[in-house]
Amino acid sequence: MNWIYGDNVDTDVIIPARYLNSASEEELKLHCMEDIDANFSRNVKIGDFIIAGENFGCGSSREHAPISIKACGIKAVIAKSFARIFYRNAINIGLVIIENSKIQEEVEKDDLIELNLSSGKIYNKTKGTEYSFSPYSPEIQKIINSGSLVNYTKEKVHKNV
Repeated sequence: MNWIYGDNVDTDVIIPARYLNSASEEELKLHCMEDIDANFSRNVKIGDFIIAGENFGCGSSREHAPISIKACGIKAVIAKSFARIFYRNAINIGLVIIENSKIQEEVEKDDLIELNLSSGKIYNKTKGTEYSFSPYSPEIQKIINSGSLVNYTKEKVHKNV
């Protein structure tokens, strides 16, 4: 399933400030997107996508926002653009985020989407359409594959010991 949102989805609606006293991923996922979509946390499934417009993740620089999205099992957030601090926080916690200017206007909630991160392709299997994006650099791909920057760093340190 695709959760489709517009422009300027800020971190206050991704995870409302009233829940920032929790570092628990389980707690954060219960409240993810609730101020923009009350049904999100009850209905989101592992492997779903968030598709959005411009400036996704704008607002404060809280890491809770991408953490709550990842905790919900979202496979990737695909948006026209991301706030820079959200982009970096998402990469650091291993959340796949992709910039694409067209998919948000063309995808529907029940379209089947597939990703190929290494080739930079998004496939809408329902409509038979394909979209391109800039693949991650090898270093960022390693962070994503490790699940987070912390895990990636631990793996590097362990290899060098």
